[in-house]
Amino acid sequence: MSQKSSNERILETADRLFYGQGTVIGVDTIAAEAGVSKRTLYNHFPSKDTLIVAYLQRRLRPIATTDAPPAQQILGDFDRLERAFGWEGFRGCAFVNAVAELKDPQHAANAIALEFKERRRQWFQALLERGGVADPAGLSLQLLLLVDGAIAAALVRKDPMVARAAKEAARVLLQAAGLGASSPEPTPTPTPPEPPASRPVLGLTPRGLRSRFRRIVPR
Repeated sequence: MSQKSSNERILETADRLFYGQGTVIGVDTIAAEAGVSKRTLYNHFPSKDTLIVAYLQRRLRPIATTDAPPAQQILGDFDRLERAFGWEGFRGCAFVNAVAELKDPQHAANAIALEFKERRRQWFQALLERGGVADPAGLSLQLLLLVDGAIAAALVRKDPMVARAAKEAARVLLQAAGLGASSPEPTPTPTPPEPPASRPVLGLTPRGLRSRFRRIVPR
């Protein structure tokens, strides 16, 4: 197996440190932990801003779709959020964090963050269009807001279960749009057995037995 290139090591280290500790981390620390010289780092990434942009672009990944029903895929996205929230190193959305930390509206990170959010919204919209809802653009934005709200709540509350609350809110929105998601059938309550006293014995009811007994044993 070939060793990782200097570029790969720098990016992996930057990803870990930028996400875990913020973009305030200096290039000296990144170079040292990546096992390269500062000069080598700058040969690959001429500035820290360039490295931040590469770090965020590395996290821009396509969201896969399947042949499963649209509502099932949309609600499954909230299940993935819950798993992410339960990760010990969870620190919120990398893109939102970078925008907030950099505090520069002109920084390229802002455009990348917007692209990331728009990709998820478009993923929702494509599924909603497949499901034939009336306003897929509007509903996709509402679902995106539920995702963003769940991420913020999980970061503050340290509770992965907030993803389930967001999922149920999404379910309500989908059902209101006519795109219901199947839910597990309730477990049927077993019918209690008939009390023994009310069952016929040898084809006779209790009253019939008493009548037969009187005829056999007269008073």
